[in-house]
Amino acid sequence: MVAAINPAAINAYAQAAKMGGTGEAAAPGSSFGELLNGVLNDALKSGREAEVKAAGLVQGKGDLVDVVTAVNSAEMTLETVVAIRDKVIAAYQDILRMPI
Repeated sequence: MVAAINPAAINAYAQAAKMGGTGEAAAPGSSFGELLNGVLNDALKSGREAEVKAAGLVQGKGDLVDVVTAVNSAEMTLETVVAIRDKVIAAYQDILRMPI
């Protein structure tokens, strides 16, 4: 039985591999903290864009397709942040279980 590949998971991992959503891979000298900072900034930016587009739609100045696209993008970015958080917590727990 072949497991189905979740496109959302593929997109989340692809976004996590990019530095701050700029489309460029993380530089060899960049730190993990810089990567997290970029991903979090991208999540905040996507959320704000979705809110602005939704407010524009309520005022009659927006397009429903743009709002749905922006909300979907914000959701994918949030899923990326949650996936990274889960991996960091799992790694930390593995370190705690190591014998001294």
